[in-house]
Amino acid sequence: MDIKDYIRAIPDFPKPGILFYDVSTLLSHADAWGVAMGRMAKMISRHQPDILAGIESRGFLVAAPLALKLGLGFTMVRKKGKLPGGTIPYEYDLEYGSDTIEIQDDAVAPGQRVVVLDDLLATGGTMAAACALFDKVGAQVVGTACIIELTFLKGRGKLDVPFDALISYDE
Repeated sequence: MDIKDYIRAIPDFPKPGILFYDVSTLLSHADAWGVAMGRMAKMISRHQPDILAGIESRGFLVAAPLALKLGLGFTMVRKKGKLPGGTIPYEYDLEYGSDTIEIQDDAVAPGQRVVVLDDLLATGGTMAAACALFDKVGAQVVGTACIIELTFLKGRGKLDVPFDALISYDE
């Protein structure tokens, strides 16, 4: 099955000149979604993670079902102020300005093996920041993965851990 057949491309979203790859059409097709999750489970299980982390918000849609499928825990990487209880922040630079992501202070234990997941890797800034946040708390990021990689944006070059993607687009 070609997963690309189930990804909708939407031109000029969220602004003119951007071609948005929409995974909601993949999610709405049970067989294709099942195949995608099966392939991703195989990819990430080779890293032998203890816990999966999903990046807000579409990364939750990838990481949570994979954690369930693999019998692992799941934790969320969210924008500042979105998680209850004690949190650990990580500020990182964007093309124009900065942003902050957080995890709950009890999300992972030092030494735990983490795989960080999202739906799509573009420039790699948020994925790299999530990896750095887990490093900051003593977890071991053993891999990263997405459904889609936009290879022309060279985001994997910002990552110092293994990265896998189910599909890629070159433009």
